[in-house]
Amino acid sequence: MSYIEITFPDESVKKFDPGITPLEVAKSISNSLAKRAVVAKFNDHKIDLHSPIHKSGKLQILTFNEKEGRDVFWHSSAHLMAQAIKRIYPEAQLGIGPSIEDGFYYDIDLDRPITPEDFETIEAEMNKIVEEDFPTQRIVLTPTEAVEFFKNKNELLKIELIDELDNADETISAYSQGEFTDLCRGPHVPSTGVLGKNFKLLSVAGAYWHGDENNKMLQRIYGTNYPDKKLLKKHLKRIEEAKKRDHRKLGKELQLFSIQEDIGSGLILWHPKGAYMRHLIENYWKEEHIRNGYQLVSTPHVAKLDLWETSGHTDFYNENMFRPMSVDEMDYQLKPINCPFHMKIYNSEIRSYRDLPLRFAELGTVYRYERSGVLHGLMRVRGFTQDDAHIYCHPDQLTEEIIGVLELMEKILSAFGFTEYDVYLSTRPEKYVGDEASWDHATNALREALEIKKMDYELDPGEGVFYGPKIDVKIKDVLGRSWQCSTIQVDFNLPEKFNLNFMDVDGQRHRPITIHRAIFGSLERFFGILIEHYAGNFPLWLAPVQAKVIPIADRHIEFAEKINQKLMEQNIRPELDSRNEKVGYKIREAEIQKVPYMIIIGDNETQNGTVSVRHKGEGDLGQLSMEDLMQRMSHEITNMP
Repeated sequence: MSYIEITFPDESVKKFDPGITPLEVAKSISNSLAKRAVVAKFNDHKIDLHSPIHKSGKLQILTFNEKEGRDVFWHSSAHLMAQAIKRIYPEAQLGIGPSIEDGFYYDIDLDRPITPEDFETIEAEMNKIVEEDFPTQRIVLTPTEAVEFFKNKNELLKIELIDELDNADETISAYSQGEFTDLCRGPHVPSTGVLGKNFKLLSVAGAYWHGDENNKMLQRIYGTNYPDKKLLKKHLKRIEEAKKRDHRKLGKELQLFSIQEDIGSGLILWHPKGAYMRHLIENYWKEEHIRNGYQLVSTPHVAKLDLWETSGHTDFYNENMFRPMSVDEMDYQLKPINCPFHMKIYNSEIRSYRDLPLRFAELGTVYRYERSGVLHGLMRVRGFTQDDAHIYCHPDQLTEEIIGVLELMEKILSAFGFTEYDVYLSTRPEKYVGDEASWDHATNALREALEIKKMDYELDPGEGVFYGPKIDVKIKDVLGRSWQCSTIQVDFNLPEKFNLNFMDVDGQRHRPITIHRAIFGSLERFFGILIEHYAGNFPLWLAPVQAKVIPIADRHIEFAEKINQKLMEQNIRPELDSRNEKVGYKIREAEIQKVPYMIIIGDNETQNGTVSVRHKGEGDLGQLSMEDLMQRMSHEITNMP
């Protein structure tokens, strides 16, 4: 009798009859695994648990513990919510319903608004569907059949999605559960009962169809779901904590920045305290880059449109660029990216292999047209400063340069308190520029650098950008949330377009390997992450006001002024509060402003030449001499995270 061989993640191999399903394989291992199984991965492709396997290959059973398992669990939960909504509001038109970080959403078109008061009714219907435990079934249709199917269901948005697919000669899949069928690639959980009842609808917001403000505004309903009630409670608690840490709320309360509509959406005004913090961040960044062999450059905010035609941005990035402006009968363009300028600087001289590696770094402000529906505080803006750098190196230097970037990244991010990352290595996509040998060389160099650094990473096959493979690094904040920040990209496109070369030892001209890299990603977004990570309680070295000097009465102001002056002379950032207010009020306000140190001046302090000190993390420290206070603060600043 013929059989197939299944290889498991631990490299063990077992024989099975052809046609066995991943769920049956899971049951053969343990009932516990079968109960926790969400989806399977066969030869690196996700498949439904009830899909028959007819050939030998590698199989992994995915549970909620794996990211890909969570994504499927949450996407299936989006279908569950959509089915409940269609039962309650049959006239609702369904848009899209993907999984997202920590949950899912579904966009719907409905004449009546859905409010949080409706969530309980929708959740009750979701419970019924879970109890009915409908099996999920994959349906394969031709594009014509798919249009006809969803036309009969009066799902006009689904027909739009089908029309936009570039697969006239291919098939389209849909998934059904009970009376509900949705256009979907899949895969999905085996049945609605697998999803359990630990779900929660969280919020509703407006969202333009396809993210285009020229389209109709839909209602986007957010939710989450967990296989365990404790995990759900933990998540809801994290959401409440995240609300308290919202950088938009704290940015206003701490007088760090503002966004004012009469100036323009997505444009940031840095207030004095926020601007000083930005100054500290920029100075640290510059010092570390100079120390690591980078040369600082600075480029204009605009350039002739021709530059962006050469780089290709007018072809593939035009919709994200502001409209050109006419100057002296020439079209100029606000820069959406710094790279072409750096290419031009490289080409301003004849380069030799002896010049390499050459590292250019810039804190360059760029401007991109982001649709109003996606703008979000500091996290998504229209004008932002990239901590950009480009490294031009010999092919033999590539691995070493990538290691250098990873080490610099670790040092800088750790200074701000970030030491945990999710790392992804993205490889060659279907459409790409350059030759396969160059791609393989670059991908191997990225992989080798990660392995030499002993950094755990996840392979993201085919997700590299068209011009080269890349490493993406997502930092984890104190709440365990991931934020995309650092990126290292090898580029085969711009060096070709700008004809970069260097004279090698063989006397011939060759292309340098070019690396794009950023550590913060953008200063604005990184600043927003910092605010939420620390909840505004910044480490002493970064706090805009490090000490609040508080005289108790008017007779103590003169001594308080001397203390304030001594602090400034020691490069401490104090702020004197000499207002005619009660000391308790001043202390409470300093606490609200999250000032690390409060220095209280009264009769005893004036007579003894000491200060009474409160620390926001430790409370009352008692009376200290100025020498002891300065030593303490200096130690705290020097030993920054």
